[in-house]
This record gives sequence, C-alpha cells and structure tokens, in this order.
Amino acid sequence: MLHPKLERILPHVQKPARYVGGEWGSVHKDAKNIDLRFAMCFPDTYEVGMSHLGSRIIYGLLNAQEGVWCERVFAPWVDMEKEMRAADIPLYGLESGDALSGFDIIGFTLQYELSFTNILNMLDLGGVPVRASERTGLHNLVVAGGPCAYNPEPLCDFIDLFMIGDGEEILIDLTDLYRRAKGENWGKERFLREAAQIQGMYVPSLYDVAYHEDGTIASVTARDGAPALVQKRIVADLDTMYYPESFVVPSTDIVFDRAMIELFRGCPRGCRFCQAGHTYRPLRTKTPETLRKQAEAVLKNSGYEEISLSSLSTSDYGELSMLTNEMLDYCEPRHISLSLPSLRADSFNAELMERVQKVRKSGLTFAPEAGSARLRDVINKNLAEEDLMRACEIAFRGGWNNLKLYFMIGLPTETSEDLDGISELCKKVAYLWRTTTENRGRGVRITASASCFVPKPQTPFQWDAQNTLEALAGKQDYMKQIMKTKNVTYNWHDAKTSVMEGAIARGDRRQGEVIYTAWKNGCVFDGWDSLFSLDKWNDAFAACGLDPLFYSARQRPLDELFPWDHIGCGTDKAHLIREWERSRRAEPTPDCMTKCAGCGASKLLEGGACHV
Repeated sequence: MLHPKLERILPHVQKPARYVGGEWGSVHKDAKNIDLRFAMCFPDTYEVGMSHLGSRIIYGLLNAQEGVWCERVFAPWVDMEKEMRAADIPLYGLESGDALSGFDIIGFTLQYELSFTNILNMLDLGGVPVRASERTGLHNLVVAGGPCAYNPEPLCDFIDLFMIGDGEEILIDLTDLYRRAKGENWGKERFLREAAQIQGMYVPSLYDVAYHEDGTIASVTARDGAPALVQKRIVADLDTMYYPESFVVPSTDIVFDRAMIELFRGCPRGCRFCQAGHTYRPLRTKTPETLRKQAEAVLKNSGYEEISLSSLSTSDYGELSMLTNEMLDYCEPRHISLSLPSLRADSFNAELMERVQKVRKSGLTFAPEAGSARLRDVINKNLAEEDLMRACEIAFRGGWNNLKLYFMIGLPTETSEDLDGISELCKKVAYLWRTTTENRGRGVRITASASCFVPKPQTPFQWDAQNTLEALAGKQDYMKQIMKTKNVTYNWHDAKTSVMEGAIARGDRRQGEVIYTAWKNGCVFDGWDSLFSLDKWNDAFAACGLDPLFYSARQRPLDELFPWDHIGCGTDKAHLIREWERSRRAEPTPDCMTKCAGCGASKLLEGGACHV
C-alpha cells in the first residue's frame, strides 16, 4: 500500500511505475523476523538498474539467507527528487517503503564513474550522512563493489568498506560478520578492523596516503593489521555458485527486459583497453547442463519471452553450438527468442546465425574497435579485416540488413590514417552488402558508432594519456567530414563526459572533496548528456585546487605508484607493463585459448589452472 504522500506526488512525475514496487517476483518479508536489513542501491534510474544482472544475482542471494531482507533502491529522476524533497519523503526501499536511514547496510554497485554524485545524492535523500566520518555507529554501514571498486580512492570519504571481486562469497562473509557484530554490540571501528581481515574487503580508513610535491602518490601504508595488498575475491566454481531461479519482473519498460544466464566469467582475449577483460580473470565457465537448468528455471518462473547468453565474449564459450541447439529446442516451441550478445566477428558462423534467427531476428553488432590492422594490433583486438568481412557477408546472405559497428577514437598511438581506416572499413561493408544481398529492395542500415577512449585502472593502458577535449572534438569533426558513405549512419559519444570519466577513473582520494563539491553545486546523473555540466565539474576541481588534466591527460611513467596499486585484480602489474610495451611495438598477444600469457590470475584458482 502506497504512502499517502507518495500517492499525491506520483501523478506529477514521469514514469511513476519506477517508484511503486510490488512487481512480480519481488521479495517481501516480515521485518519483525529480520536481524539484518540490506539496501541494494543502484545509482541510476530504475530502467538501468533493473537491467543489471549482477544486482539480480545479489538480490536473490541475500534474500535466500534466513533473517536477511534485501530491498532495491534506485536513484529517482530529477522530477521525482524535486517532488520528494518538497513533500519531505525520504528515499526508500521499493519492497517496504521504509527510508534508507532504516537499513543496517547500504550497498552500492559502482558501474560507472559518472554515477558517483548520485551516490551522495541518494544517501542525502535517504536521510543518511554523506561522509563516512559522520556515520559513527555500526548502523547505516555504507559499502560498495563493482568494476569501479578497482580504483576505490575517489570515494573513500563516503564509503566505509569496499568489496573487491566477485560478490557472491564476500557478501555472505560481510553479512555474517555484521550480524555477529550487531549481536555483540561491537563499535564501528572494531567491525571495520575485523572486516579488513577477510580477503577482498578494503577498508579505506585503515590506509594512510602520502603524496609527492608534484601530486603523485608517494606511499600507501596499511595500519591496524590491514593487509598491504587487498587481493580480489573470486568464485572458483560457477556451477555450484548461487544463481536465482527467478527474476523480479519489472512493472515498466527497462533497458534490457529479458532473462539472462551467465556463460562464464573472465575473457580469454586480453584487449588492452578493456578493464573487465583484466579484472574478471581468471576464466571460469559453467557446464552446459548447469546453464540449461538455470535458463529453464528463470524462464518458467519469470515468464520472459527472451533469454540472453551473457558473457564478455559469448562466442568463446567452447560448447556454444551444442548449448544453443539444445536451448533452441526448448525455446522455439514456446516462442522464446534467444539472443547472443558479445559475438566476435572471427567466430561468427552461418549455422549459429540460422538457428538464432528462427524465433526473432534482431540486429547484429560487431566491434572492430579500430580502423586499421596496425591499431587493432596495438590494442590486441586480434581481429583481421577479412574475418570481419566474412562475418558481414554471412549476415547479409542470411537476410540481415541491420548491422552496427563499434569503434573507439583517441586510442594510444592513433593517427589520422587510423581514422581514415574507420571510414574505409564502413565503405567496404556497405559495398559488400550491395554485392552479396539477395534482396536489395529491403535496404540496409549500417550504424558506425565511435566512443572516446578512456584509460582505465588495472589495464595495460593505465599509463597512457587520454586525448584532451580539444583533440577528441577535432577527431570527431574530422570523422563527420569523412563518414559520407550511403547507407552508413555515423554516431559519436559526447567527448565532454569522456574526459571527466577519464579524470575520475584514475583519481586519488583527494578527489573526494571534488565529488562532494560538484554534488553540492547540483551535479547528478552526470552520465546523462542532458544533465552533465563540464563547467560545474571543472569549477569543483578548481575550488579544490586540483586539475582534471593531471589525472586524465598525463602520460604516466612505468614506475609511478598508482592510487590503486594496493588493490589486487589478480592480474600482475608486471604483466600489464609487458602488455604496454608490446602495444608500442604493435605486437599482439595470443588469446588465452591459444597460449597462456602469464598474467598471474590463475594463482587465484586451486591448482593454478584457468578453465580454457
């Protein structure tokens, strides 16, 4: 039942279904029988957060624990926030309607650097003190995990504890320790010291950072028994790992409204720009039997009419052909479509394509990333032009007429010839359609999208300078001039958000004051072009005596100590340096299925062998 105040304001906001809860599959428990209430917060809109597979897994995992109640909390859009503040309605959990301040643990997933101001805004709107130093008791413990936790430093002023790596095991350790601490009336400081002893838990208040005069990191010193290196936590056996048998079915359209199963974690390819490809190592796979059982359970219990096989590189699953055949035998009679995202052009085949399109034919996406063979070798894409053209030909002959090609501009060592290569590649694809399609009357839609490269921590390109805003804008203007091929639509990403993402991605804990200042100046939903203000962010950096270009556009020496060097992603820094050096020689590294590159991630597995 909705609170009367909420009923009054919902008619005045866009998409009120975002805020009412009560969806099929949501979990409701009696608060009297609960000893730990966990708020699972996604710092973006309902539509984005409900599409996130990791949050769906954690929601089910925590609610499967007796005595624990996990509720979902999303960032309200600006119209809803305005109405909530005017009506004095705090941010609340969708299941109970209770204010965020009523929860024991408040957990955020960190998917994107430009969502950081939303974290502060959600805490404030929920009646929770924003700064960790202001939350002196154990109640309202604020924790975070996810991709951006591999450089947690910019958020250290606000987050009590970061979880590094796979959340399935570490979250149970966290909730078990918290329930013990709560039952024995521990103080917050004792709890944090104990938590720091659990692998994968980083407590920033137990680390002291010193700086050189030039602003670079001089040292990071652990104290009170905290480990010098916080190594990530992984789930070694995905077959025995918890996976939900049903999903919450959203009450309004979301970004990816479908069932999902996870084929494997990790990626064997080693693209040098890709943070996930390095931080999710080592490669761990599920058996086809496990995947079939999980897929059928989710479909039966959720009623979805589409299921996606999720991974960083779906076509690298060794038994994909057999799995898709068996799943389609289940899906086709029930008119359930099967989607295969993250297909690589060099492993795309006609047989797979023919079966997948039987229920519903959607568009295809390939990611060459760079326009020239040389630059693809620099980034270790390991994709030849002939492989891309072969995949496109198979698609066109099979009746596809909607194709997307993804590229990046601003990559290390990029030249104008590399940009010309993007245009030439698109021309060749368009010409290929004209010479191979059997039904030219249907027309073709080829979309070429170019994002701006952002160097990320824990990758071989973490040392590289990002292009400045002026350089990226110049390259985008050049691309607009040369992308004139008929039937090819060119899209580009706003460079302003990319340069700020680059500044925060490799930031240190001095940026906490910048993020706070930007939020106080009105910055929220910074990942949305319509709300992002580069001027406000630049003003915040200036007010705090910092320069965003120091973090984004500075080439780092190989011996520099990074703000995140005490956070272990499993991949050795020595391996990242070797990969950076190979990139300068445009020398590709074979994928893990061909030859082990010695990245070091296998040491996290018993026996030291990856699942390739």
